[in-house]
Amino acid sequence: MDPRHPRWLDEDERAAWLRLIAVVELLPSALDAQLRRDSQLTHFDYYVLAMLSEAPERTLRMTALAARTNATLPRLSHVVRRLEDRALVERFPCPQDGRATNARLTPAGWDAVVAAAPGHVEAVRRHVFDPLTPAQVGQLREICDALLPTLDPDRSLAPLYEATT
Repeated sequence: MDPRHPRWLDEDERAAWLRLIAVVELLPSALDAQLRRDSQLTHFDYYVLAMLSEAPERTLRMTALAARTNATLPRLSHVVRRLEDRALVERFPCPQDGRATNARLTPAGWDAVVAAAPGHVEAVRRHVFDPLTPAQVGQLREICDALLPTLDPDRSLAPLYEATT
């Protein structure tokens, strides 16, 4: 790439780009608002609880949980501490490696994620899937499959999106 000669977006690319940016900016706050209103959880809180709910024994090392949620360890530690304060998650030393810390979903955390899931999936359906035709849903998946190799070259989130293949 020559910075002196940028490859400017053409009219169609620019229109698509601006719409994608609008979706990327608006969707997280729409999902967050529903979860806060109905479950007193942020979208990221819910995501952490959901990742733990799907893990064996509902437990993950903090480093693995950070990778699955695409979070830095400091951000994740802050969120897990808040979830611990609500008795939704507990941390304990990893039995296989005393230097590592595990996070485990508590029974109250399981109840919280189970209670929040129906409203969350309804919000996802309302904001993303209901406006699309079945063909567009397939196209959306294909578009994401085309974008992910450059956005996730180390495949750190591959377990998340390849779980449904």
